[in-house]
Amino acid sequence: MILHLCTVNKFIEPFYEFVKNNFDDFDSNHQFYIEGLSEKYINPVGNNIFFAQKVKSTNRYVWLTKQMNQADKIILHGLWDMRALMLLCLQPWLLKKCYWVIWGGDLYTHKPAKKTRRWWRNEILRRFAIKRFGHFITHIRGDYELAKQWYAAQGVWHECFMYPSNLYYESSKTETQHDGINILLGNSADPSNNHIEVLEKLSSYVTDEIHIFCPLSYGDAEYAKKVADYGKRIFNDKFNPLFEFMSFNDYKNLLSTIDIAIFNHKRQQGMGNITTLLGMGKKVYLQNNTTSWQFLNEIGLKIYSIDSFNCIKLDSESVAQNQKTIQNYFSTIKLKNQLNTIFK
Repeated sequence: MILHLCTVNKFIEPFYEFVKNNFDDFDSNHQFYIEGLSEKYINPVGNNIFFAQKVKSTNRYVWLTKQMNQADKIILHGLWDMRALMLLCLQPWLLKKCYWVIWGGDLYTHKPAKKTRRWWRNEILRRFAIKRFGHFITHIRGDYELAKQWYAAQGVWHECFMYPSNLYYESSKTETQHDGINILLGNSADPSNNHIEVLEKLSSYVTDEIHIFCPLSYGDAEYAKKVADYGKRIFNDKFNPLFEFMSFNDYKNLLSTIDIAIFNHKRQQGMGNITTLLGMGKKVYLQNNTTSWQFLNEIGLKIYSIDSFNCIKLDSESVAQNQKTIQNYFSTIKLKNQLNTIFK
């Protein structure tokens, strides 16, 4: 039996459906424990799902302890639930059968902007657990190497991009013709996007025919307002802050209209957005000292450093190269094979 420990988010329901539709033993061999409830995201529906918030805390942890000990494998979808992690640390014999799916923020919290008392408390748990985890799941080897460097991780690395949101997307929507250049800036209202820095760089193009789309539907609301106000002040109607949460299909349709995307994260982040855009033939700018930059270059993708930004669309040869590479690497068959290796 495989126990999945999840927190509610936009990736779990598509993952649940993908595994359900592609693995015959799904109902009998997979159990999901989901922390949190949200009206913002679609929650998966099934008899093998335990929603923590629907029962008293005492009962939920009794149930979870029993499931942890009965499971053959425990897959942690991100290292976000500190209470579940504490439960694992209190039973250290369980850690060898844990598979940590490294998301990014759950790894890079190692270097927070401010080290609070809460951070120190959580970091003690993380250091104890990560060093003893038996397995690590990520398609970005650089993140696994950082886990070894920062936490003395010794477990086995499994290359897997894990979630259907990373799959190659062949748009059925005919791209609408538009004047000028459509630019996507960042993927959320998280300050790690460093929006202001990019807007300052783009200010030299303020007289050009550009249209900036800036997703701010989740993250820090106060920071989102700051970015929106700054963008409007410089670019007026050329700046389009996106405050409303979009469905997955609506968001992909938006991405299909983009010409250039800029992700100014100082760490690995937004990989689903990046690979989708590259698969659509868009030009993508990143920081050139991140593990995501390293990974994308290693598999042969044409990407660009923010330091050398210009407002020119990707050339047709690079478009074809990127689309072929994304189609081959982020395929449904590859994801099924990667998951099968982890599940068996």
